[in-house]
Formats: sequence, structure tokens, C-alpha cells
Amino acid sequence: MKEIYNTQQRVIAPSELIINADGSVFHLHMKPEQLADTVILVGDPARVEMIAKHLDCIEHRASNREFNSVTGCYKGTRMTILSTGIGIGNIDIAMTELDALANVDFKTRTTKEQFRQLTILRLGTSGALQPDIEVGDVVFARTSCGFDGLLSYYAGRNDVCDMELEQAFVEHMEWSPLMPRPYFVDASSELWQLFKHSTTEGITIASPGFYAPQGRWVRLQPADEHMNEKIEGFRYGVRRITNYEMEGSAIAGMAALMGHRAATMCTIIAQRIAKQANTDYKPYVERMIKMALEGLATM
Repeated sequence: MKEIYNTQQRVIAPSELIINADGSVFHLHMKPEQLADTVILVGDPARVEMIAKHLDCIEHRASNREFNSVTGCYKGTRMTILSTGIGIGNIDIAMTELDALANVDFKTRTTKEQFRQLTILRLGTSGALQPDIEVGDVVFARTSCGFDGLLSYYAGRNDVCDMELEQAFVEHMEWSPLMPRPYFVDASSELWQLFKHSTTEGITIASPGFYAPQGRWVRLQPADEHMNEKIEGFRYGVRRITNYEMEGSAIAGMAALMGHRAATMCTIIAQRIAKQANTDYKPYVERMIKMALEGLATM
């Protein structure tokens, strides 16, 4: 991971980072002292409580829109659990405000001199794009692929991306110039080492939508009807694309730019090749939650 961290003492205007009257950051409604160094991200606000029930103690709760958070301890490790809702736009908000809580002095509105690194793990649900990956499996996104284009709005995009993998994918897919160029960012190597023996390694796509951006056809026809077939057949050496979700690329990319450790793990709840899905997936998610908590508590 390449750390790009600007210590220049630029004063951040109130319009650029909005701080509420109570001293909390605008969307997350958290104050700097309420954030733990270890953060678990989930999409569904209800999933925050699924994780919080395992904590040994809870010191703080906050809620605003889809952003619910709990900070507490698990086996001596302080953790913050935060829901982001669905989609890349919410990740842009969550990642920026988490980093600001850690690395911006809210009184002077300047970057702190001493960098505080966060460990950020997303726990999500996903659809498999390879026939051998089964419902209930947990895929670790060793590399995240973004169909969303978010990272291109930030300076340093190419410095944290695998440009050779990106080019190979674009050529294989015959990628349309009308769509945002996909980008590929590796997860934290420390988090991969932590979970590699209990998960399936993958390249995970984060798409900007659930339907046509993931190759689904309801009434509106996808621009590329064969997109998923081409994705399934893509190989980069021995590596392959394993699954779809909707947030991981922005987490990996922004964390890499900011200097944080981040990764995404997803429970498979749909088999896109077999065209099967399981809506009763709570037991699988519970298993992933316990695995994540145990692993993070050892860091």
C-alpha cells in the first residue's frame, strides 16, 4: 500500500468539512474521541446490532440517516461498527469523515501532524461469478475492482491502482468509452494474512448499481448483454474475478490514498452462474461476523 498523506497545514473551510454544533462530523454524527482505530463497515444499518451484541461493552452510539454506529470493545480491542447504506456515494462520505475524525484537528481545521492509521474491514453480502463458489462461502477481496469511477475524482488514483491488471481487463472486456474506466486496488496485506486460511481469495467487483451494472435484465436491457460471461472468462495469470458487490472498491481505493489498512469480505448469498439466490442468509452472515471479530481482536 502506497501512503499518500499530506501534512501541509491548509485550513479546511467550513463548507469543505462540515462540523455540527455539538462538535460531531456532519453525516456520521461522531466526535473524534468516539472513533476506535479498528472499524467494521456494513451496509445494512440493522447489521450494526448483529455485531454489537457480541461486544463486551458499548461506550457510544450514534445515528443519522443510514449511518448508525456503535463503539465498544471485543476481547480487549476497541472497535467502531458503522453502517453506510448502499452504494459508492455513501462510501465517499463515510471514508472521508472517518479519516477526518482520525486526522483532522476540528478546532484548527488543519491536518494533525501525527498520522493515525485506521484498520477498516467491510463485511458485506455478494453474488458469485464463478460456478465453484457456493452460497454461504466467504470471499476475501484481495483486489477490489471499481466500476464506479469514484477514485478518478482524487489525485493519485494511478499510484494506488494495478494499472497492468486494469489494462488487461479493459482489453478483454472491450470496455465501452461511455462507461467509467474500471480500477483495481489491492486490500491490506496484513488483513489478507489474517483471513486467508478461512476465506476464498477473490477479485471482487464493486458496481454502481444492482441491476444493469451487475448484468441484470428486468425491463431495461443492459448495454452489454454478455458482460457477465466475459467477466467469468477473464483470467490474469491464475487469478479470476469472483463476485459482485457495491462498496469495496471505494473503501480499498480511498484507504490506499489516505494510508489506512482496509479490506472487504463478503458472504455469498447468490450464485449468478446458476441463477440461484438464498434470502435466508442470516446464519452465514453471523458466521462471517464471528470470524471477523476473532481475527480483528488479534491485531
